[in-house]
Amino acid sequence: MRLFHWLVTAPLALVLVVFAVSNRARVVVTLWPFPFELDTPLFLVILLSLLVGLLFGLLLAWMAGAPTRRESRAHAKRIAVLEREVDGLRASRPAPPQSLPGAGR
Repeated sequence: MRLFHWLVTAPLALVLVVFAVSNRARVVVTLWPFPFELDTPLFLVILLSLLVGLLFGLLLAWMAGAPTRRESRAHAKRIAVLEREVDGLRASRPAPPQSLPGAGR
């Protein structure tokens, strides 16, 4: 598994470094309604945009999974209640006889 991690991570890191070196041109980023300008390298603008998009997508996926997680917690609570009930029933039943008369004939 560790080898697979490095087989994926190393080429990805190399691609990101090459991308950053190739896109060092300065660009001016303005946020339209605000009087704010930022003079930054192009690769930084692109990578930060990708990061913001990734985080937004993760947030949406987490929110979409909320009903499933809620249902899973409810099922886990129900299972715990039923397991306690089964344990209580097992403890309260009479012990079975050790041997039956006439067994083994």
